[in-house]
Amino acid sequence: MKYETLRDLITLPKIGFGTWSIGGGTYADRSRDAKSLSALRSALDLGYTHFDTAEMYADGHAEELIGRAVRESGKKREGLLITSKVKPSNLHYSDVLRSCEASLRRLGTEYIDLYLIHWPMVGMNLPDTFRALNKLVRDGKVKHLGVSNFKLKLLKEAQGLSQTPIITNQVPYSLSDRSYVKNGMLEYCQKNRILLTAYSPVDVGHLNIGKALQSIAGAHDVSPFQIALAWLINQSCVIAIPMSFDAKHQKENLDSADIVLTEEEMKQLN
Repeated sequence: MKYETLRDLITLPKIGFGTWSIGGGTYADRSRDAKSLSALRSALDLGYTHFDTAEMYADGHAEELIGRAVRESGKKREGLLITSKVKPSNLHYSDVLRSCEASLRRLGTEYIDLYLIHWPMVGMNLPDTFRALNKLVRDGKVKHLGVSNFKLKLLKEAQGLSQTPIITNQVPYSLSDRSYVKNGMLEYCQKNRILLTAYSPVDVGHLNIGKALQSIAGAHDVSPFQIALAWLINQSCVIAIPMSFDAKHQKENLDSADIVLTEEEMKQLN
């Protein structure tokens, strides 16, 4: 596994485990608990250490299932990295504090490694939000702060308000979605040592497989999906959080971190 280390503050694996659809979608669906727990257990058994979730995922039920799977696994909490996010309707000072307490309770943990603003909201009072986020860090309930779906101007504003370094901006990034390359976000993150966390890194399984991608996959004897992930994580300051319920695909995603693409292959995919 390859890792990204930021100024001796935090080290994250290049491949983590996303949990959107664990426990349901927008709302909890407990009829899917067995399938969701099976996916989490296989991910833990395979060696995933970074789990990304949010209070919005299955209305908090995803966090409950992650907490349960971790407890049942016997894995040491300090060996795992858990990211969670506060939803845009909870960005007022007191709401942020309540949201974090609720996430901690559902996860069954004393701290969250990385806590993000899930989405910016029109008219939000970002100084008020960061007043709460900074307090959570001071109180030891959150180790590090980040944002998600922020454009460059807003990211810079967040940096100015955060009393600790912003660790990541989590955005959609894949071979077919390069909007955050075009708007300058990736370059800024690389220059300033901020992680760009790529969600939907293989387009939710609907990857457009062109000739170059197919050819490079054949040369490495791996799947096109693995090459798509390798393309991402061969880039500086980029990590990815794919998700799969299938243990075989989970392993393939994890193994993508060990694929080394040549300069010419990167150029073709670029």
